[in-house]
Amino acid sequence: MGSPPMIDGAFARWLAARAGQALVNLRAELGFADAGALKSAGDKVSHDLIRTELAKWRPADAVLSEEDEGSRLAWAAEVNTDAVSRLNADRVWIIDPLDGTREFAEEGRSDWAVHVALWARHAPTPHGLVAGAVGLPAQHRVLGTDYPPAYPPMTLEAATSGGARTIRLAASRSRPPVFLTDLAADVGAHLVPMGSAGAKIAAVVTGEVDAYIHAGGQYEWDSAAPVAVATATGLHASRIDGSALKYNEADPRLPDLLVCRKDLASRLLAALQRHSG
Repeated sequence: MGSPPMIDGAFARWLAARAGQALVNLRAELGFADAGALKSAGDKVSHDLIRTELAKWRPADAVLSEEDEGSRLAWAAEVNTDAVSRLNADRVWIIDPLDGTREFAEEGRSDWAVHVALWARHAPTPHGLVAGAVGLPAQHRVLGTDYPPAYPPMTLEAATSGGARTIRLAASRSRPPVFLTDLAADVGAHLVPMGSAGAKIAAVVTGEVDAYIHAGGQYEWDSAAPVAVATATGLHASRIDGSALKYNEADPRLPDLLVCRKDLASRLLAALQRHSG
């Protein structure tokens, strides 16, 4: 793919595409007979590639990757260790080298992703994300903040259901929030099971679904890149209580979020107050 572009958004897209192609190649090489081995190899191949390119092309920036040792630990800001250098950095890349390892290791599934996001201390947005890209390698596309998609149209089901609009709500295949079925019934939503968080938020960005709600526990790298793209597209993104999503925190856990069309935000937030407590 040649030398990477220097503008951060384009660089994020380039990096997500490179890692995604490496993962597609790995799938073809290893096959699907040993799912555990494929998952482990995928995490390592993508992480090593992204880390190498960031060290080469963005050496002054800090990195938070899911595959870093100790990445899930909550660090005190005063601890003097390399592991918390990102807390004092002005620019931090937040990476999920392979989002949706379960789907990656299943033949025929395309709902897995590569996440590359950039947080900046002096960003004008509450979440602090200034660039991002979501690679969907098995779907042969990358969604990025350098060329954000147009605001998504309503899904066909929602647009043709008249006054009783049916919302299509992306839901986890394996770990949907326990309240989600009741919430869906409350707002007249149809649940659409999907794999990785990146694939689900990408589906909101492209208009395949209208919203994604998660409350089962996540980390910053699960949502940073998709949220960067979603908000660049003009969609609503927040915690399920309506508060702002924040990144590069001492504790990388970011357990819940709502990403949806702006015209649905108040309705879904009100329903979340009724059902998520």
